[in-house]
Amino acid sequence: MWKAGTALTSVNSAPESPASASGTFLLGGDLPVHRLGFGAMRITGQGVWGEPRDPQEALRVLRRLPELGVTFIDTADSYGPDVSERLIKQALHPYPADVVIATKGGFTRPGPDVWVENGRPEYLRGQLERSLVNLGVERVDLYQLHRVDPAVPVEESLGELTRLQQEGKIRHLGLSEVSVAQIEQARAVAEIVSVQNRYNLADRASEDVLDYCETHGIAFIPWFPIATGTLAAPGGPLARASQAHGATPSQLALAWLLRRSPVMLPIPGTSTVSHLEENVVAAGVELTDEEFETLTKAV
Repeated sequence: MWKAGTALTSVNSAPESPASASGTFLLGGDLPVHRLGFGAMRITGQGVWGEPRDPQEALRVLRRLPELGVTFIDTADSYGPDVSERLIKQALHPYPADVVIATKGGFTRPGPDVWVENGRPEYLRGQLERSLVNLGVERVDLYQLHRVDPAVPVEESLGELTRLQQEGKIRHLGLSEVSVAQIEQARAVAEIVSVQNRYNLADRASEDVLDYCETHGIAFIPWFPIATGTLAAPGGPLARASQAHGATPSQLALAWLLRRSPVMLPIPGTSTVSHLEENVVAAGVELTDEEFETLTKAV
């Protein structure tokens, strides 16, 4: 198994690619993915707007993913907008057979760092069609409602997405930034296979949502997964564990997420190959029972 601190120069000669050490989850019951995935928001420009500062490095990051065993890539039409999806197509199309690409719709982007919910059925249909072109596919593996629009009943938003699913343009449906009550409301309209909420070692406000997903076999995709707050401060529990493993605090934070629940699919993002390789090594970090409990109780 790939261990923290192991150089990645020989990864292609390893018996297993490092991300495979994170284990496998059946997304929607029929799409196997390695649990440690990749979030493609950071391959865009500042403010998640426009082209990346170094487009060639962004392409190198994306092309490195299959080599490292990363088979789950998460993006959105609003990342750029369109930039992230188009770069994924440029780098990886035609896609390896085991790569699953998830995208999202439900935001408009008036400018850098500005996000406005839009769950109108006609808007979602148009954005889904746009994502199909951007990604170069006839069907999106996982399409997630990026936000529930408070001005549009969720039944209307998801109703349109289920129609697109029936038309063969969406394989599975997911949600982003929702409560347990909203998940249950959505499940009355559509089959929901994933939930993407902010969650990390230092921020566990979605603990009840994670527990609900685990109970019902729904994938939980934590965004902003490597935030550590004050836990990585010198002498703190994360700093001590990191030193013991010869790993970085971020790697330990990802290792904790992977152990926290079998439905957890962390998607750390980056715009550099070196940082990508550092993140993927976390799949092979094995926390002791004591380390896991200490970090769990630290917040």
